[in-house]
Amino acid sequence: MSNEANNPLAAANPLRERSIRSFVLRQGKMTQAQKRAFVDHWPKFGLDYAGQLRDFDQTFQRQAERVLEVGFGNGEQVEFAALQEPHRDFIGIEVHGPGVGRLLNALAAANVSNVRVYQHDAVEVLKHEVADASLDEVRIYFPDPWHKKRHHKRRLIQPALVGLLCDKLRSGGRLHLATDWENYAEQMWDVLDAEPRLLNEAGPRSAVPRPAWRRQTHFETRGRRLGHGVWDLVYRKR
Repeated sequence: MSNEANNPLAAANPLRERSIRSFVLRQGKMTQAQKRAFVDHWPKFGLDYAGQLRDFDQTFQRQAERVLEVGFGNGEQVEFAALQEPHRDFIGIEVHGPGVGRLLNALAAANVSNVRVYQHDAVEVLKHEVADASLDEVRIYFPDPWHKKRHHKRRLIQPALVGLLCDKLRSGGRLHLATDWENYAEQMWDVLDAEPRLLNEAGPRSAVPRPAWRRQTHFETRGRRLGHGVWDLVYRKR
C-alpha cells in the first residue's frame, strides 16, 4: 500500500488534490445493546451527514455555547461534559460503531438534551457542516499516538487539521488537547505553536493541570498505569 493511502491527514499536493481524513478505521464488534441503540436512540441524538451547513441553533432548539469533541471513543467524556455543563451544547464525532452505540445508550439513560452525535469523518463534518467561527471550543482527547516513528504521519494533529479547526473556532475560542505520550505532546506543541491564530494559555511549550471540565478517561487511566505522564494543552484563538 502506498504512503499516501496510509496517511489520513496528508496535506494537499500542489500537483493533485488528495483527501484529508481524521481517522484510520478499525472495525470493532458491536454488542446487541449497542446495535439496538442505533434503532432506539439515533433519531434523537444522531446527526446524519448531509454535506451542507447545519443550523445548530435549530438542531438544539436554542442558542448556546457550542463545543465539538473529535474522536470521542466510548463517549464517557461527552456524557460527563453534557451533565456538568448543561448551559452548553455538545457535538461529538466518532467513526467507530461500538463507541457511538455506547454513548447513545448513555445519553438516553441520563435523559440529556444537549448532545448530538455524528458517525462520520470529522474533517468532512468540519468542512461542510460547521460554519466558520461558530464553535466556542474544540476538544481532542488522547488521539491515537501512532508511537512508531514511521507512523507519525498518521497522527491526527497536523497543520492541515489545526488550520481547519481555527477556521471554525470563534475569536477567543478554546482548543483543548490531551495526550499521555510525551513525544506526541512535543509534536502537538510544534504544530500548534506554528499556527499564528493560536496562543498557548500556559505559555510556550507548556501544559496545564487537568481542568475540571475533563474527567479522567480510561485511556488516561491506562496510560498512568503504564507510567506515562499526561499533558493537557489549552490554546485560545486570537
